Amino acid sequence: MGIIAWIIFGLIAGILAKWIMPGKDGGGFIVTVILGIVGALVGGWISTLLGFGKVDGFNVGSFAVAVVGALVVLFIYRKLRS
Repeated sequence: MGIIAWIIFGLIAGILAKWIMPGKDGGGFIVTVILGIVGALVGGWISTLLGFGKVDGFNVGSFAVAVVGALVVLFIYRKLRS
């Protein structure tokens, strides 16, 4: 997948994570994109590590893993900021 696709994928995952877990985080749009991209990577790594299969392509399974990863990263980010 190209870098632009990963950025869009991360943006959508980050926005959904913020929607599921609202709060005042600061940073705005750029932090949302970064958290989403990092969350997608973390989610993919964790799902592969736990044996749920490879994350490949732009599909519903990969998207769910990216959103869960973004939620985990958002939770850790909030704990580190407070």
